[in-house]
Order: sequence, then C-alpha cells, then structure tokens
Amino acid sequence: MKDKIKEFTEKHSEIWKFIKFSFTGASTSVLELAVFMFLQYVVFKSLNEVPVQNSPVLDFLKIEYKGYMYSYAISAVIGYAAAYIMNRKLTFKADANPVLSTIIYAVMVVCTIAFNTWFGAFLGTQIKNRGLDNAFIEMLTKLVVMTVPTIWTYPLNRFVIHRKKRPANEAEA
Repeated sequence: MKDKIKEFTEKHSEIWKFIKFSFTGASTSVLELAVFMFLQYVVFKSLNEVPVQNSPVLDFLKIEYKGYMYSYAISAVIGYAAAYIMNRKLTFKADANPVLSTIIYAVMVVCTIAFNTWFGAFLGTQIKNRGLDNAFIEMLTKLVVMTVPTIWTYPLNRFVIHRKKRPANEAEA
C-alpha cells in the first residue's frame, strides 16, 4: 500500500500537490472558521448590530456592521498565516527566497483579505437585513467566502510564491 501511494505521488505530482493544498486549506479553514465563530459570537457580538459610520468607502461597498467586518478580517489573517507556513513547509516544500516569497504572499493575502472582508461583510449585511442571521447561515456564508479565493490562491502559491529552485544540472540543460 505504501509503495502504491509513493508511486501515485511521484507519477501525479501536480495532482498530489493540489490534494495537499486542499488538505492544508481545509485544515486552516477549520481554524479560520473557529476563530470567526468565536469573534462573531463572543468578542464582537455586541458590534453585530452597530453600524459603521461616516465611511463613504464602506457605504459604497455596502458594509454596514462592525462586528461582521472585524470578524471576517481578523479570522482571515489568522487562517492565511497558518496556511502560508503549512504550504511552504509541507505542501510545496519551497526553497525559493523566503523573504521574497513572504512579500509576494503578503500582497496576495492583503488583496484576498480585502476581498474576503468586503464579500463576507457584504453578505453578512444582506443576511442581517433579511432577518436570516443565525449561526448556520453565517457559517455556511463564511465557508463560501473562504472557498472563492482558491481560484487565484492555488496558482499563485504553486507557481509564484512557493517555488522550488531548479537543481543545478536542470538549470544548465
């Protein structure tokens, strides 16, 4: 059995990397979701009905409640930090320049967290305003919001951020 797994991972290395990326994503998503629920229902519970005031940008983005915005932003930062470490060390076994990789990752994450915060707070506002704000719907919404960025995070992680240096003999060929 062990030989079959090794054979599969060698023969289908790209599929195996995506499987590991997905597992890492699922693991860090559980962490992110737990942090989100703690923030949403404990730390920022009193802010879930407190409107964001005097912000033309947030008004334009249709973000109305502080609790949703804070919960999405903070939980996303924690989830992405854990994902960076796990993907660099376990999924891709990257050896590219760690400073450059971290900077590129940080830019991607800032853009992704901005998207997640907007998208999550926007959906949270819609849910709240329609009277559908309950733990199940909010958790389901959070899962959707966390999944959408896979469209750009996998390719960026795999081909830009967590690269492996080519061996010297391969670089000369």
